[in-house]
Amino acid sequence: MNMLQSTRQRLRGMFHRKQNRFIGRLLEQSTIVADGTQALIDYMDKPSKKNAAAVRDLEKQADEVRRILIDELNRTFVTPIDREDLFGLSRAIDDVLDYAYSTTNEMDILSVAPNDYLRAMAELLHSSAEEIHLAVERLEHHPNVADSHAVRVKAIENRMDTLYAEALANLFSDPRNLKDVVNMLKLREIYRHMYHAVGSADQAANFINDIVMKFY
Repeated sequence: MNMLQSTRQRLRGMFHRKQNRFIGRLLEQSTIVADGTQALIDYMDKPSKKNAAAVRDLEKQADEVRRILIDELNRTFVTPIDREDLFGLSRAIDDVLDYAYSTTNEMDILSVAPNDYLRAMAELLHSSAEEIHLAVERLEHHPNVADSHAVRVKAIENRMDTLYAEALANLFSDPRNLKDVVNMLKLREIYRHMYHAVGSADQAANFINDIVMKFY
């Protein structure tokens, strides 16, 4: 190997560092969560046992990745990012899909049909999950870009706040009989799951903001 080839290899090594394994696990997690929120949209468009099962299966996959990440954290003495931040970010990302699964599970069990509000909430949730995924993907090498994606999640949460209030106002506007009241109570719980799901994405965004500020 001549000197020029050796120099090129060293330069490639400088610009293509091995990915931080914890960031890699978070990226695995966020990828599955983004897929899970897309599966939630599919369920809202076409509610079925099959589509509900797709959300459940992805939630289980995300749980397994989180278990591996926690195991690796427990076996690592020094981490490149505070273990509390890694643990908290992983938990917040996991909560997004946990709420998505709770939504489809209860809708299926309680025979709640999707409506325009739920479909709009699912779209917002998926958008927030995609922004978290992009933020994690860019966190190590482009932290300022990661930070901007996290900020976008906060804008999505503001839209969710408005949509949630509108959905509740519509829900309580005109119950005509006992059946309407029962349906109202069911839908209120489903709306809460969706609201908290986007809230979990916002918590993940906060962890990303903190990590960027402290370590990059």
